[in-house]
Amino acid sequence: MEPILQVKNLSVEIKYDDKNLKILKNISYELFPSKTLAIVGESGCGKTISALSVLRLLPDSAKIASGKIIYKGIDLLKLSHEEIRKIRGGKISMVFQEPMTSLNPVMTIGRQISEAITEHTDADNREALEKSAVLLEKAAVGRAKNRLNDYPHNFSGGMRQRVMIAMAISCNPDIIIADEPTTALDVTIQAQILALMSKLQKENRMSLILITHNLGIVAQTADDVAVFYAGMIMEKSTARELFREPKHPYTRALLESLPEIGSRKKTLPAIKGLPPGFDQDLPGCPFAPRCPSAFDKCFKQEPPEFETGNGRISKCWLYEKAIRQQGN
Repeated sequence: MEPILQVKNLSVEIKYDDKNLKILKNISYELFPSKTLAIVGESGCGKTISALSVLRLLPDSAKIASGKIIYKGIDLLKLSHEEIRKIRGGKISMVFQEPMTSLNPVMTIGRQISEAITEHTDADNREALEKSAVLLEKAAVGRAKNRLNDYPHNFSGGMRQRVMIAMAISCNPDIIIADEPTTALDVTIQAQILALMSKLQKENRMSLILITHNLGIVAQTADDVAVFYAGMIMEKSTARELFREPKHPYTRALLESLPEIGSRKKTLPAIKGLPPGFDQDLPGCPFAPRCPSAFDKCFKQEPPEFETGNGRISKCWLYEKAIRQQGN
């Protein structure tokens, strides 16, 4: 199966105190048709920046330093502003983390969804408004037609997220990027939003990039996983294989910190220390200072990506030893 989206050796820099700091460092991943790729990691590791790079929505202080983003054979980084606007929202849509700040507070919900439709299709205003009501119904917003003239503040947090999902699917995109779509929602509403997204994904045969720090959500929804740390991808795997046998020490530490049903432990294991700041130029692996398996080489030289079997990738020097032993 050919990937619908390929990110190749993508690096992003941000201007800070007259310095160019790398906040994404040569990341590569693939997204396949009708599949879900979860991007996981701690806050500040570069998950959202990677998504904004795909849509070329980086803040003014950031720029793409190198790499390629290939969508259906087209390098999105080489498109003009007009060309990328046709892709953005039409072929690739995004559900942002905070719907209250993503929705325009002085425009009705109906008008906001309608604008997305008229921007990317030949529908007139009346047709777009009618389709907006249908989309709200699909997103499980009750009394959809009656709510077209409501404003964002008239909706609860969960309902605003449903509106964002309706807007994201308005032009039948090939790919939806969902950035922490259940943040600040209670557990019941989280489950409803995830079920809704899964249902719409299957109905519309869309691919989904799900950005989250919640490994429970990953286990429930993802086909493939990319584990981010300090602007790098430390491990790539299918979700099933990752939870069955995590390869990278960072991934193992993340999974060990999850609570287990029936466990009598009063405290959960925690990863000692803090992730490095982007202004810290470490010569080796960025996880080495916190890694229980680190040895001298880890502190001196950044590891490449090692293949660990079944198409899995781990950015860890431990697998250089394992590969050498297999070759002998």
